[in-house]
Amino acid sequence: MEQNVFLVITTDVMGKDEDIGKIVMKNFFETIKATEEIPHTIFFINAGVKLTTLNEEMINILKSIEAMGTEIYSCGTCLKHYNLEDKLKVGHRGASTQVVEAFNEFQKVIWV
Repeated sequence: MEQNVFLVITTDVMGKDEDIGKIVMKNFFETIKATEEIPHTIFFINAGVKLTTLNEEMINILKSIEAMGTEIYSCGTCLKHYNLEDKLKVGHRGASTQVVEAFNEFQKVIWV
């Protein structure tokens, strides 16, 4: 069921411990996919753009979520910073204005 949710992903791991953080992040998105509780939009910023460019396992999960109707964007400034502009494999290049506009357009804006 699609919800009026704008999800912002700010990193490629959840929590401080990188090893478990990668597993937890993957599980988070697998749960979104399995339960079909998909947000309207997912916006990746900062190191989060590594999930849409470098992490093949996550790219496959995100492509499935995108196919379910979620719009996926990665911060263009962040892609440039990490030299990943030509490596985007899921979703589209986005701008920070989308995040600011989401404050008024969506019922919930969730930062992870």
